[in-house]
Amino acid sequence: MPVDPATAVYNLMQSDPNIIAAAVIKGKEIIYTTDNWDISGDVDRVVSSWVGQNAHFIMVSGVKYSTLQMEAERLVAISLKGEGSICAAKDEEHKLICYLQPDGDARGVIMDVQRAVGTMSTQGPYMDASAQIGQKASQMGGVSTTGGTTAVGGGPSIDSQLQGEIKAFLDWIKDSEGLAGYVSYYLQQNNAQIISDLSKIYNELRQIFGV
Repeated sequence: MPVDPATAVYNLMQSDPNIIAAAVIKGKEIIYTTDNWDISGDVDRVVSSWVGQNAHFIMVSGVKYSTLQMEAERLVAISLKGEGSICAAKDEEHKLICYLQPDGDARGVIMDVQRAVGTMSTQGPYMDASAQIGQKASQMGGVSTTGGTTAVGGGPSIDSQLQGEIKAFLDWIKDSEGLAGYVSYYLQQNNAQIISDLSKIYNELRQIFGV
């Protein structure tokens, strides 16, 4: 039996004390929020950015949060100025947006937030339709779809959408609040795991380009 939004948020905050505020949204309407958080002026923009899945940052309560992860069912963003982080998840019925204090790890609690969304659902486990199609295509093999262009067998091709994504990626690398900002942030945090992963990626890129 599904639980009400207040209970879902209460249980989530009890399981992770670093989550100090939360709001539950249905459509673009806030149906529950903790007393210490008012994001009514930000909901439309946050939801629109989430749907587009291409925003490099979101603004909540006047604070800029740079996105670490923005997918159909989850959103993780951090303040590079150390003002906490945002962790959110959704299914076909609800969106749950949480604020974590600066010591919290939004990436570490994203699964808990997703489970909390699931406890409110009156339907089965949610999976984005495009993800289901992608899984079926990969299981069948030989068919791939990119930006509305379907390729069966044959060699790889680069369409205009992919080129646009590559350009956006290059802009993000050059942005002071993009890749450089993330690297600087995690170096300051002395996060050994992230630094180690970055080192591996750096070496892989050098191998790819032969430098």
